[in-house]
Amino acid sequence: MTAEELFDLPDGHRYELVKGVLLTMSPSGYAHGRVTMKLSNLLTNYINANYLGIPLAAETGFKLERNPDTVLAPDFAFIRQDPAVGDSSGFLESSPDLAVEVISSTKSRRQAERKTAQWLSFGVQSVWVVSCQKKTIEIFSASGSRQVFKGSDELSDEDLLPGFRVRVAEIFN
Repeated sequence: MTAEELFDLPDGHRYELVKGVLLTMSPSGYAHGRVTMKLSNLLTNYINANYLGIPLAAETGFKLERNPDTVLAPDFAFIRQDPAVGDSSGFLESSPDLAVEVISSTKSRRQAERKTAQWLSFGVQSVWVVSCQKKTIEIFSASGSRQVFKGSDELSDEDLLPGFRVRVAEIFN
């Protein structure tokens, strides 16, 4: 399948495309939706207030590879600059600077590890893996560093979002 065929699918299911293979995504549960919305709101407000770039809604598709096509969609994305797009109605043909993946089960943990490696291989600067079960946020950077934030830790990603700070516990409450 191609990215164009994926985009034109008539039903309302969630999908991703990896090397031309269509993957069906199951609906998110309550904890996943709540945490995603809370973190997305915090990030969007900060990004907009500081004119850092463009926050993108959950499930925005990024076309990362052609022939065969790969289209991934994080739970939240951020790009520093508006990309040059010919047809803005389709998938973005670039990588975000930040991809956030929210996980809520052991199964989704394995999928998040796979997607983290994919995102980084496609040039994403920072991938945040948010665990609803462990109430932690891991930041994987393109430089190879990994940080784990939990509880009263202040979540920050200075290189990408200078000055952004929030207690991790606030995201999960």
